[in-house]
Amino acid sequence: SFKMAARRRLKRVASSQPGFLSFKSPSDTTASVGSRRKRVNKNKKKNWNKYSDVNDVDEFLEDIRHQERTTGGLLSEKTDDRILDSQRNHNHKAETPQADEGKKRRGKASRPLRIDLILQPDSLVPPPKDILAYQQPNAKKLRRIAQKAEQLAAKGVVPRKQKRLLNRRPVDKTVKKAVTEANNNPDRDYYDIWGQVFPLWESKVSADPWYLQQTGKKLVKRPEKLNEKPSVLPAVEVIAPGGSYNPDFFSHQALLQEAHQVEVQKKKQEDKLERQLAINKEDKATEETNLREQVEGLDNDEESAPSKEDEEAALAAIAVPRKSTQCSGEPQHLFIFLKVLVKFRRLKPGAFSHPLHLPANPSAFLLHPILFQLRSIKASIRQQEEKTKSKQMQRRAKQEAQKVQPRRLGKLKFQAPDLDVQLSDELAGSLRQLKPEGSILKDRFKSFQKRNLIEPRERAKFKRKLKVKYVEKRAFKEIT
Repeated sequence: SFKMAARRRLKRVASSQPGFLSFKSPSDTTASVGSRRKRVNKNKKKNWNKYSDVNDVDEFLEDIRHQERTTGGLLSEKTDDRILDSQRNHNHKAETPQADEGKKRRGKASRPLRIDLILQPDSLVPPPKDILAYQQPNAKKLRRIAQKAEQLAAKGVVPRKQKRLLNRRPVDKTVKKAVTEANNNPDRDYYDIWGQVFPLWESKVSADPWYLQQTGKKLVKRPEKLNEKPSVLPAVEVIAPGGSYNPDFFSHQALLQEAHQVEVQKKKQEDKLERQLAINKEDKATEETNLREQVEGLDNDEESAPSKEDEEAALAAIAVPRKSTQCSGEPQHLFIFLKVLVKFRRLKPGAFSHPLHLPANPSAFLLHPILFQLRSIKASIRQQEEKTKSKQMQRRAKQEAQKVQPRRLGKLKFQAPDLDVQLSDELAGSLRQLKPEGSILKDRFKSFQKRNLIEPRERAKFKRKLKVKYVEKRAFKEIT
């Protein structure tokens, strides 16, 4: 066995020499002893991924991708006629004779630019769809409603909303002639049977209103409230002169000042929120409080027990305020009496209309001090009326100002859009250098909200029905 092993080793060394010629063909790489593949156990996933040759699979997949890019599908799935047609079209394009010099010059201007040709897609594979672009929060509900509407339309059932719209169709209010002309009159007009006004509609308009109301065919009167605009603001607001592409200096500075005030207000709100959330300095722990908490309960019970003298002093201190409160009752009653007396003296002239308010002696009434205060009473009444008028004017001004402001129509508050303002170094001197900014759709949407046509809204959020449950893996639990 030792001799056979030495002989095999000698053959292996001889075959590995560069000048050695084997009996088998040199194209067969597996025949050479020196290039023998290493035998590896592939029952593990790691060894399978490491020692498996996937080049042929990659080449096959790359060939499929190349066919899809160039021909739009696999050649094996296409018919022979389609392959021949594509080959003929390719050969026809290659064999077209060149145009003469004049045609070349004329076609050069209409020929597309090279950069446009580069940017054109050269693959016949369509791009993948963006699922998020087509995603809707309530797509399933809308799809179900659409399917239900299709089923009802197939049965001939008209929805109630559409039926009401059909009943509200505008009627041509043409005045019917009082006297019908005779049929034998040669000058009479011909009746247009294809006209927009039908005899049934005319009879419906001229019918008795009570009959139409009882039969349910009378149209509902449009309320006048629907004709009123919910806001006095115009549909399209003109921007400030400072927002132009070439504004005046002072108007541009005024717009910058307005934008600055908005930013200052936002900064104040942020600072206020930070102050409210900040921790109070008195609530912070110090070394003294930490030491006091640590020493708590370490004193002896004898020292902490109060003595009899301390108890007597505490009882005396508690008893003293009670006496003082009892003595202080008289001045308090005196103050209330004086307050009632002052209120009685400020009564208006009509205060003595009740017989119980009249004094017993009429001479005492003539000498009553309230008769000598008529001027002051009139002055106070005049001041009260002026104050009422000023409050009414303020209330009217507030109501006029509220007509311009957006109302609270929903749970969200209207958020004004940011001002479209450019700094001095960002201004474009001409329309040619002007860059498009902003969005017309967002501007119109905010305008609807500001004019109280729709309520302020936010993007619908996807709510998870079931709660996410986090489970610790068993393998990880064993390690930890």
